Amino acid sequence: MPLWVIGLPLPSILLVLLLLFGLSLLWLELRHRLRPRSPLQLLPGAFEVHRSPGAVEVSGEITIRNPHARMEVFLPEISANPVLLGKANLAELSRQVEITPLHPDEESRPDGYWFAYIVKSRKSTAARIRVRLTGPAGVTAAELVDTLWLDLRWVNYGPFGRIERRDGILVPLQRPEPLQPELAEWRQGESCKVLPLRTHLLGVLDDPEQVLERYAGSLIQPGDVLTIGETPLAVMQGRYHHPSSVEPSLLARQLCRGFHPTSSLATACGLQSLIDLVGPARVLCAWLAGTALKAVGSKGWFYRLAGDQARLIDDVTGTTPPYDQTIVLGPAEPGLFCERLARKLGVGVAVVDVNDLGRVKVLASNSGCDEALLHRALRPNPAGNANERTPLVLVRPA
Repeated sequence: MPLWVIGLPLPSILLVLLLLFGLSLLWLELRHRLRPRSPLQLLPGAFEVHRSPGAVEVSGEITIRNPHARMEVFLPEISANPVLLGKANLAELSRQVEITPLHPDEESRPDGYWFAYIVKSRKSTAARIRVRLTGPAGVTAAELVDTLWLDLRWVNYGPFGRIERRDGILVPLQRPEPLQPELAEWRQGESCKVLPLRTHLLGVLDDPEQVLERYAGSLIQPGDVLTIGETPLAVMQGRYHHPSSVEPSLLARQLCRGFHPTSSLATACGLQSLIDLVGPARVLCAWLAGTALKAVGSKGWFYRLAGDQARLIDDVTGTTPPYDQTIVLGPAEPGLFCERLARKLGVGVAVVDVNDLGRVKVLASNSGCDEALLHRALRPNPAGNANERTPLVLVRPA
């Protein structure tokens, strides 16, 4: 403590300490907001899947946008690694990848070389990605692979330095047929019936409304409540990122040690993801208050003060492959999503977070939805937490 503070009366000392603490929070927030970072955004477009007897071909486009008003960013490198998911050994499948630049003011090279390009302020560029999967004689690629995960690595170069960013785009190659009403095997619950609905592995190329309509449209009746898991909704909204794209601050590296080892905030990248959402000042204040209250026996205050996203972030290994290698945030505006889909489908809609321990949290639901019914119906966790691929659950009152 500075010597000039010691001679002050106690109220003045407290006032000075509060002022210093406030200035420290302001410095943290400004440092976080003003640090140089790349403004480039990678946006996936539509992808098409073409099957032939011996091969599967996937093609689509990505757009790289620069929304900054002044900064120009170099894009010197980009590559794509096709990661295959299926129910058999896929080592025998060969994978060919082509990336063709679609710059608005330059022609692509015939040899396929990606030359360094400058994405000017408030401009964008694009690229076409083509992946061809083939198997040896007697092996049908289309039957072995059900999902393609495009692991994209692209370099941003500018005033912030050189950053290698990593994004993933999931392309479903197989989709199960929607369940027909006569084949539905309902499970009996407490004053209700429950029906888990299997879907394909969901990703950023899926539209949440179309997914709900496709897999539940022929089954729903007035009075039903259709639920979707918070993580599947979040990944369809593109709210996930690879840990390599996170730059943990000193604050994140220090505070993460105070969380339980199984918490998604117990790693520097997991906690930094929360800091990037709500700001370092709020996280620090919530951590200090939560730690102090926990010491006197009142738990859970950090999550109350830090906001809903603090409970919803899933760190690495927290979700199903291939998202188990990413950090998945909570969904954006789940309340508006529920209201919009409830009006469109004519049934109740809710976004939920359920685990095998009987914990049921209704993140959001449409007005008039019976949340008590959802707690009873979902307590046994009918959707599961493994690879069941049943992100939708239909609840029908008995």
